[in-house]
Amino acid sequence: MRRSVVALVLLGAGCAAPPRTAPSPAAAVQAPVGAVTAEELRRDVYAFADDSMRGRETGTEGAARAMRFLVDRLQRLDLEPAGDSGFLQRVPMQLEVFGPGTRVVVEEGGTARPVKIGTEVIPLLNLGAGVPPTKRVAEGEIVFAGYGLTMANPKRDDLAGLSLAGKVVVVINGAPAGVDSAKRVELEAQAAISQRIAQILPQRPAAIIVLLTGKGTELFEAAGPSVERAVTLRTNAREIPESERQIPLIMLGVPAVGSPLLPTGWPADDKPQTLTGRRFSARIEQVKTDFTGYNVAAIVRGSDPALRSTYVAFGAHYDHVGIIRGTASDSIANGADDDASGSMALLAAARVMQQAPVKPPRSTLFVWHTGEEKGLLGSSWFTDHPTVPIDSIVAQINADMIGRNADSLLYVVGPIAAPNNQSKRLGAIVDSVNATLTPPFAFNREWDNPQHPEHIYERSDHFNYAKKGIPIVFFTSGLHDDYHKVGDEPSKIDYPKMARVTRLMVEVGRAVANSPQRPR
Repeated sequence: MRRSVVALVLLGAGCAAPPRTAPSPAAAVQAPVGAVTAEELRRDVYAFADDSMRGRETGTEGAARAMRFLVDRLQRLDLEPAGDSGFLQRVPMQLEVFGPGTRVVVEEGGTARPVKIGTEVIPLLNLGAGVPPTKRVAEGEIVFAGYGLTMANPKRDDLAGLSLAGKVVVVINGAPAGVDSAKRVELEAQAAISQRIAQILPQRPAAIIVLLTGKGTELFEAAGPSVERAVTLRTNAREIPESERQIPLIMLGVPAVGSPLLPTGWPADDKPQTLTGRRFSARIEQVKTDFTGYNVAAIVRGSDPALRSTYVAFGAHYDHVGIIRGTASDSIANGADDDASGSMALLAAARVMQQAPVKPPRSTLFVWHTGEEKGLLGSSWFTDHPTVPIDSIVAQINADMIGRNADSLLYVVGPIAAPNNQSKRLGAIVDSVNATLTPPFAFNREWDNPQHPEHIYERSDHFNYAKKGIPIVFFTSGLHDDYHKVGDEPSKIDYPKMARVTRLMVEVGRAVANSPQRPR
């Protein structure tokens, strides 16, 4: 599942790994015809989330190895290719890394102190589709804006009297002393970042640096690698010159005693103030390299002459976040739950559908998306350049992180969150199918809300299908402490639960594929 670093900011919104033996890809093909088993899923997840995949980061050999694993399995299952090159759909991509001209410093008393990108600050360079680009160059006097708060208890008005135009504004995303624990959590939350930026932007600063505290430090740690090795879809759009960029340079960081971005006496001295004599300057240079990523797509063809040209789509993403910097004994983020669980569930579902003695009237389309962790890139490309007519997809069932947490708990997202009630009927089908299971899942619908602070509805590949008006349902067993960390290991997956989720998905897909009516 994509960690929503930029979208939520602006739009609001090591122990050693245990030894393990990965089974051969062929082993899991021997699962019983028509059945989804925990044993099959266990073998496949151990293979797909093995260290040899190197965390499956988009644009790396690890991702290419994962892609070849999927293609090999689909060939063995004798599915129909549904890409533009056999089972592959080519996705034009661009790798963006910092160039040698990148420099961030604070000058004071004739001495320039470098500020390290990745460990002290990270620039937010790509703010998402439809958001104008930020500046890459900034220079100005540093103004510390405290916590950017106006509150009665304790009494603060951090921005009052500050002149921020043309300045480099540093603000703490956190809470001052004296704030109760519940309020502290709110003020340290990811959603509070956008609120602080929104207060400062109208005053036209040269740059905004938000220093994260509490749980926000995890956001900083996760965002670093994705910014230092960013991937975007390749376009023919012209590069916007610096003079036309209206949004100032925006950076995230973490506060540290002695930082040149903070008052000398911080944290005891947290009052807003100009850091007299300190001048910040930054120049961000990007080097861009074109490459081709790949979605993997296959079809189990339906039986009805008319309806077989319409599709129930299943989706998962096969990429993960790769190598995690700074961990001693294990640096590979294997992504067993995120999203080897969803990807291997799709393989099991494809096998069951392909081996069924009687095929449903509609066809079933399986798409393993690339670049989900980089910004839902593969699903964005597929829905804009579909290999089947986009209006022939009658529903999309997405699986992302389905192997952890309580065995009866499953989050369902889409029936309420998707606009215009377009997924309401599909949600009713899900409920009806779930009621036939023994035991049924206890659905949690907390995240089925586009306004939820976690914005889960916008954070996986179903979102791009929903934007095309396609009914969607997203299944996930939820977040956990190993999310985007090296601890997301195959040994921690609840395989019986994962098998139950896969069976639910298969039966929902069959119900839609067998119906003469679209689920809307």
